[in-house]
Amino acid sequence: MRFSRIEIEHLIKSWIIISIAFTFVLTRGDILVSAFLSFVGVGSAFLLHELGHKFTAQRYGAFAEYRAFDQMLYLALGLAVFTRLLFGFGILFAAPGAVFISGYVKPDKYGKISFAGPFVNFSLALISLALLISGVIGFFQTLVLFMFQINAWIGLFNMIPFGNFDGLKILTWSRLWYGLLTAALVIMVFFVPTLFSLLIY
Repeated sequence: MRFSRIEIEHLIKSWIIISIAFTFVLTRGDILVSAFLSFVGVGSAFLLHELGHKFTAQRYGAFAEYRAFDQMLYLALGLAVFTRLLFGFGILFAAPGAVFISGYVKPDKYGKISFAGPFVNFSLALISLALLISGVIGFFQTLVLFMFQINAWIGLFNMIPFGNFDGLKILTWSRLWYGLLTAALVIMVFFVPTLFSLLIY
């Protein structure tokens, strides 16, 4: 993949601000532990999601670069901090940025480019689930569990078939692939945690 200096700056800025926002949402005890989980978990979920779009677009010969949405980043951080201080728990709504594509790309390829992001999250969640089933313990288990949860949630969130979300573009391209990926992510978000808890206890 090819990166420009400004793109790297925007990726790092988005990663840092969203990770800090997640820290306010996650903190229940040790803030350093929450910060570490946020930076590693958000790094896997957010950065690789966007790089999935970028790699696929460049593979199809398009110019693709990530740009941060500064207002949305600061809104996400402000909302997380404000709700944490006011209610004792943080609320987060994040739309940190997007990969912008230029150059000729066949219409069906746009659906595949959009599919790449949530599919990366699904793949990371699946890898994390496999590690959990394998019996990882201690802090590593906590980290892998968070990576599973955040990737499953971000993947499913992006499958919303509305506006500029990936879901609408994927649905326009292929109802089959939209249904399969959405169903898999719904199972991961709502059913796997319950099943995993039953297996542990």
